[in-house]
Amino acid sequence: MTQIDRFLSDEQDPKAVERVLVKLNDMLNSNEELLYMAVQKKPAVNLLPDCIAVSTNRIFYCEPGNFGITMNFKDISWKSVKEVSFKEEFFGSKFICVPQHGENIITEYIPKVQARKLYQISCEQLEIFKEQQRLHSIEERRAAPSPVTVNAVAEEVLPEQSSVLTFASEPEDETTLKLRKLKTLYDKQLITQEEYEAKKASILDTL
Repeated sequence: MTQIDRFLSDEQDPKAVERVLVKLNDMLNSNEELLYMAVQKKPAVNLLPDCIAVSTNRIFYCEPGNFGITMNFKDISWKSVKEVSFKEEFFGSKFICVPQHGENIITEYIPKVQARKLYQISCEQLEIFKEQQRLHSIEERRAAPSPVTVNAVAEEVLPEQSSVLTFASEPEDETTLKLRKLKTLYDKQLITQEEYEAKKASILDTL
């Protein structure tokens, strides 16, 4: 159970914190920690203030309903948050959450000290999330296999193969075959040089 005293350091309304904290404890994931809570302080009647809670995973918006009988919760993860800001006014501050998609979420009448702390912690968590994403992206690139340029290899091999096939498909004519056989006989010393030259001249005369 989260200690309530941690969330009363900047004059938050104890009753509002306790009411919200009971609900939030049941909503947190096993690896999620609640870091800070800001409580709205309206200038006139402040019976049912809204609360904003920041955890390691997201921002919670807590709004009382049905005259305080029920509590409405809305959350937005750090992955879906583009940026946060706050604007100090005469009565407290506006805390502004800019999501990646959709309209800005604006909560008014947050005490100035709480708004500054809320902004500081939210920015820290956004930076942590972005750094985790960057490291994860680096690990994915390292784990990815190197691309193999199959097309380049194929382009180098195919022309050579094509020329070989073309050469093999052309039949030798009769004269070439006779000259080849004659040269083979001479190389094996089955005929003399005179016989080779005479037969060669005879074959060439037929052209």
